[in-house]
Amino acid sequence: MNYLGLIGLFGLIGLTGLLNKVHPSQAGGPIRLLGLLGFLGLAGFWVPSLGACGAFGALGVWKHQNSKIARLAYVGWLGVVGLIQTIGVYL
Repeated sequence: MNYLGLIGLFGLIGLTGLLNKVHPSQAGGPIRLLGLLGFLGLAGFWVPSLGACGAFGALGVWKHQNSKIARLAYVGWLGVVGLIQTIGVYL
């Protein structure tokens, strides 16, 4: 279960979408705000399953103009593991 907290740190990838701005005419600007969920990954040091949900922050770079950055968004789906684990532990 200790690995779950480390999965959440992948969510910090979403902050690259906020740092590397896309052209305003490109659609999907509001989804960049998902990068802020990456900070939830820092909670993984205290609550591992909740921290793993922070991996959803990587989805903030989905459809980014830079294709190398856009490929990193697939890591965000690891947040599903954290979501399932959080529901299983707390419900």
